[in-house]
Amino acid sequence: YRLWAEHLRFGYYDHPPMIAWWIRLGVTLVGDNPLGVRLAPVLATGLATCFVAALASTLGASPSTALRSAVWYNATTTIGLGGILATPDAPATFFWIVTLWCLARIWAGRSPAWWLAAGLAAGLALLSKYSALFLAPGVLLWLSLTPDGRRMLRTFWPWAAAVLALAIFGVNVAWNADHHWITFAKQFGRVAASGLSSTYLPELLISQFLLINPMIAIYAVRGVRLGWRGRAAPVSVHLLLLVATSAPFVAYLLLHSLHDRVQGHWPVPVYASLVICAVVAAEQGSKTLAARVLRGVAVACGFGLSGLALLYMAAPPSRSLDGLDPTLPLRGWRELSRAIDQRRGEQQAAWIGTVSYGSLAQLSAERRIAAPIIQITERRRYDGVTSAHPDLSRPGLIVDLARRMTPEDLQRCFSRVTFVGLIERGAPGARKTARYATYRVSGPRVDVLRDGCPDDPADLKTR
Repeated sequence: YRLWAEHLRFGYYDHPPMIAWWIRLGVTLVGDNPLGVRLAPVLATGLATCFVAALASTLGASPSTALRSAVWYNATTTIGLGGILATPDAPATFFWIVTLWCLARIWAGRSPAWWLAAGLAAGLALLSKYSALFLAPGVLLWLSLTPDGRRMLRTFWPWAAAVLALAIFGVNVAWNADHHWITFAKQFGRVAASGLSSTYLPELLISQFLLINPMIAIYAVRGVRLGWRGRAAPVSVHLLLLVATSAPFVAYLLLHSLHDRVQGHWPVPVYASLVICAVVAAEQGSKTLAARVLRGVAVACGFGLSGLALLYMAAPPSRSLDGLDPTLPLRGWRELSRAIDQRRGEQQAAWIGTVSYGSLAQLSAERRIAAPIIQITERRRYDGVTSAHPDLSRPGLIVDLARRMTPEDLQRCFSRVTFVGLIERGAPGARKTARYATYRVSGPRVDVLRDGCPDDPADLKTR
């Protein structure tokens, strides 16, 4: 995403453009460094916390309940720890919450013009991640469940909001139409299922139970039941908006888990709704000292685990966890870059290649390799978003995790492939390190920059 931010567009191979715009804003303000890349997502997490409290309050919660909702939102593992991540989920979640806040103000009797604000926020959510498409059926479900909502559906405002959201999203649709629908094909291709199986469903349920925070998750289930029952009779806090707008997305994730893995961060847009439901349920539950202590422990554990994890990630590399170090993906990139550039000089290579976009992005961010760096696969990712133009008529050095490639893979793309050793990345002296294989290559057999290296031998015959 940092590479995207160097070349601003209305769409990219994997996602809509919002995260690239946010990163560009951050690096413009404070520089091309980790703080610049993460600045907008981190600030958005803080601002989203304020909107969670405002959303709860607008839906009828007391000031203490609204405050507790904001605190519990940050006590979820995904927000407390993942709120620093510069991924499309950051803007998607922020604009999802803002959309709900605008809808809550409409429910509270404010001007129907708030529908236009909701449409604007929903459109920006769509420019962040396509999961925001589930907001539309969620809002329709919410309106259809109550008499007041059904009357509102017969007015101009909800439809004007939908048109506004689609108009904003239209810039990405137009970009896709001009680029062979690559993002739509990439993302909506996940929907297709060759068969159904329950293999990934337990993983989804268990991982979300832990990522939301086990105690909050238990209360959230109770709160969702309260919200659903509230569709037939007024309740002190209007949880139906939160339950109904979340339902289509949650249903899709459950269905998706029946044929493929659901990544742990995908459900994060509905966390705010689940947390408010959890807080309301907790406050309507037992008033005993034991119950209050358990709620306090749950929140303390959430903050404590996230805080310890962040401190460990910020600490210098060590052998404290050795072979179990979960922060290995963050460690040793500066040293690895230097070692790769040294080997490049030894092999008289004019350029560096990788087979994964993650390796390319990390090595590019270090800016310690005095040669162009490209990913030799998935070239569609880099249509218009790279300034690297290596001279492939000269030898190059292919570097990536040893498990990701073999000489046979590279021989589909280059006529001469020579293994020139391993380089390790990780804490000095640790038993567990990431092992990178290096290959000197020359004589490309395909147009690497245009087509990339084929994944299958049959592909080579057709080029």
